[in-house]
Amino acid sequence: MLYDISPRVDAGTPVWPGDTPYELRAIASIADGATVNLRTLVTTTHLGAHADAALHSERDGAGIADMPLEAYLGPCRVMRVPPQALIEPHHLKAVDIAKPPRLLLRTDSVRDRSAFPQHFSALSPALANLLADRGMLLVGIDTPSIDPFDSKTLDAHHAFFRRGVANLEGLNLEGVPDGVYELIALPLRLTGCDASPVRAVLRTLSD
Repeated sequence: MLYDISPRVDAGTPVWPGDTPYELRAIASIADGATVNLRTLVTTTHLGAHADAALHSERDGAGIADMPLEAYLGPCRVMRVPPQALIEPHHLKAVDIAKPPRLLLRTDSVRDRSAFPQHFSALSPALANLLADRGMLLVGIDTPSIDPFDSKTLDAHHAFFRRGVANLEGLNLEGVPDGVYELIALPLRLTGCDASPVRAVLRTLSD
């Protein structure tokens, strides 16, 4: 069974304030006599479900085309946590957070996806460092960022990217039960980009 955890994107999809919104331009149309339909997409790379690159927050970090693909494919735990401003280590005590080495946090803290939220759950610096210490390959969340909206220090981004942990943001985990799945969420090989949209899916594992 597959769970599609990528929200649908269109012209109404909100983006981070000041970023480039989704715009689809028709270049050619069969209805107008062209041989094919052609569309050009203009938008931020941080659209919908997306993977940040180290370049996003680190001066000399790798771009998304050079991020190791292994992080985005493999066994993954989905865990629901109570919605609060900062997710702390004690909220994850119920499971072994290092097995498997990928973790998606379902906070349900963003209910209205038609407008960009300024209040949503994010990782505390203590939790980000703990996850990095435990050898996580990837951490994802169902909010626009692993750091709070008004963060100027980006503690979680720095803790992850300086220690080789990938992230996913903007996931739609509604309706996904807690458990272990196979994650497939490969970013595009976009040279020089600080992020890439992904089509993130979870596949149930065979017994």
